[in-house]
Amino acid sequence: MPIEQTTVEAGGIRFACLTAGDRGPLALCLHGFPDTAHGWRHLLPALADAGYRAVAPFMRGYAPTEVPADGRYQTGALVRDVVEMHEALGGDGDGVLIGHDWGALAAYGAASFEPQRWRRVVTAAVPPPGAMAAAMTTYEQLKRSWYMFFFQIAGFSDAIVGMDDLDFVARLWADWSPGHDSAEDLAHVRASLGEPANLAAALGYYRATWGTAPVDPALDAEQQAGAHPPPQPTLYLHGRDDGCIGAEFAEDAATHLSPGSESVVVEGCGHFLQVERPDEVNRLVLDFLAR
Repeated sequence: MPIEQTTVEAGGIRFACLTAGDRGPLALCLHGFPDTAHGWRHLLPALADAGYRAVAPFMRGYAPTEVPADGRYQTGALVRDVVEMHEALGGDGDGVLIGHDWGALAAYGAASFEPQRWRRVVTAAVPPPGAMAAAMTTYEQLKRSWYMFFFQIAGFSDAIVGMDDLDFVARLWADWSPGHDSAEDLAHVRASLGEPANLAAALGYYRATWGTAPVDPALDAEQQAGAHPPPQPTLYLHGRDDGCIGAEFAEDAATHLSPGSESVVVEGCGHFLQVERPDEVNRLVLDFLAR
């Protein structure tokens, strides 16, 4: 099934999207940092072949999606984007929501905020809220998460990350997915975040989370939804060799999720497991969605 690039207007933002399939329930696939919608290039055709209308937007601020005029990058804004995209794409209660990294955080929140829109949820690389909260109290995970604190230094971190054709991002990929040939993925990331405004947007997600960038109280309900596990059955996936978030925090992820949920640690891959082990990830996702 071929992948096409389209656009959708949602919440006043024009989102660029990669799509596969033109009928069936909506499968919305959300990427994280530092990645793009192309991270779903293996899963989108598989979803379409399984009867889904698969859509992977470039998240707010990631070119060719617009940099939002409102400057909102808190998780609540991502949740609102997901709700608006579901509406704009004509989704119904049979939709499925799939998220990796920041996309996982958006998925947790959106599935909890308006659960009637989604039948099942799949997340990867960022454990559910209970497990992640525990992880961020440990020395080992705080050491892995140093970059989050570095990103709070607005201006300086933008300059460093943007140097040498985003070499900083290439180093993150190498650390987070050891041994993976990321050349194709990095080419897409450089095209998406190569402009200062787009890079600032991507770093803005972290600044809004840690309080060094303003948040909009009008999105408090969407923001708070992300603190709860989705009520839908959820599949959580994590790479055994993930250098961003330790796999030890994924072992019992299902205990932090709703009944009918599962968690799987995928061997032989790191943070970007959907491009490192696409056949296995596709099989796990499709098997879960088919139940």
